[in-house]
Amino acid sequence: MHQRRIPEWLRHAPAPSVRGFAMLAGTEAMARGILISVMPLEMYRALRDASTVSEVYFLVGLLSLIVGLMVPFVSRFLPRRWIYVTGCAMFACGAILGAQGGAPAMIAALALITSATVTVFVCFNAYVLDYIAKTELGQCETSRMFYSALGWTVGPFLGVTLLAMWRPLPFLIAGGAALAMMALFLYMRLGNGRLITRARRPAPNPLAWLPRFFAQPRLVAGWTFAVIRSCGWWVYVVYLPIFAVERGLGEDLGGMLLSVSNGMLFVTPLMLRWMQQHSIRHAVRTGFLLSGALFVLGAVLGGLPWVAVACLALASVFLVLLDVSAGLPFLMAVRPAERTEMSAVYASFRDVSGILTPGAAWLVLLVAPLPGVFAVAGAALWGCWHLARHLHPRLGAARVQMEPAPVLHIPLPLSGKTG
Repeated sequence: MHQRRIPEWLRHAPAPSVRGFAMLAGTEAMARGILISVMPLEMYRALRDASTVSEVYFLVGLLSLIVGLMVPFVSRFLPRRWIYVTGCAMFACGAILGAQGGAPAMIAALALITSATVTVFVCFNAYVLDYIAKTELGQCETSRMFYSALGWTVGPFLGVTLLAMWRPLPFLIAGGAALAMMALFLYMRLGNGRLITRARRPAPNPLAWLPRFFAQPRLVAGWTFAVIRSCGWWVYVVYLPIFAVERGLGEDLGGMLLSVSNGMLFVTPLMLRWMQQHSIRHAVRTGFLLSGALFVLGAVLGGLPWVAVACLALASVFLVLLDVSAGLPFLMAVRPAERTEMSAVYASFRDVSGILTPGAAWLVLLVAPLPGVFAVAGAALWGCWHLARHLHPRLGAARVQMEPAPVLHIPLPLSGKTG
């Protein structure tokens, strides 16, 4: 009797690979990239007040922090694969709510998409650590950046363009991409990770390591650099498009500028080469000094909208330089025995910047117009320039040449975190 052969991919789950994780990250970039420039515009349309938008983003930032902390706890009771699937479903539901429009729906959409993004982020990193060898982590990050670059570069401008054609369209595409991400994840059959046995000791609690963290000034300084550069991106992503709309420059300008800034992903190797010829200290101080100066100049020239926008667009070039360089002082100061715990502490900069930026903007907008937010961001960047004078002049001079190209981190307002 003839027996039908069961396909190989049904009998054995495909082995997780660097390429598989990169494709998963690329699909997520499509979903988030197309909404990154749409959400601030739609929130402003629905609420009609930049201060109220800041208030909503501040509360959503708190939600992001809580959800991120709760994911490891929930994973004790719910298998990780279902947490990931739930995150994808939440993103799709948020996109559907966004397509409906209106203030209540947009606020709920932002909350759902934010919660979904941080949920997927935590699970994705756990799967990478489970399945990718340490020797391949650099290749995995490079592949993730390559597969994500198109979504982050094309997505912002495409989002606002489609928004003008038919308002629900970018939300529907993002929802479809989230479902595609879910389908790809299920095809990869990652399960609950390889670490299925009971741990010999509890997972490290970042809060327990805070005293050790604060006892090391170099770590505190490195974390501060990450927070403030992340705040700079927040201002650029959220408040520059609102400024453009208020000054009558059009709704598509912010998306176009963000696409161009994300396109700087492709010149980070040149920035690394320039940094190798100088030093990490020089690169960090240059990035903070010039980005801060351009933010302040944009605030001073707020009465000339096109000039102010040009200043902030140029500032984004130096924010990319900081993405390349400003994380290295922390990484090079961490003691080998504390890498896991201090990495967990360091990762909190995304949540902190996602709360600090809209909270500060909310207060500034109570007493000053929108360019005041640019001025405060510039002053904070200058503060880090002053702090960076304490970095060793030859920090990482021998090691920077061996570092893989770091992934551009833009703290997206949909998540308060970047990959």
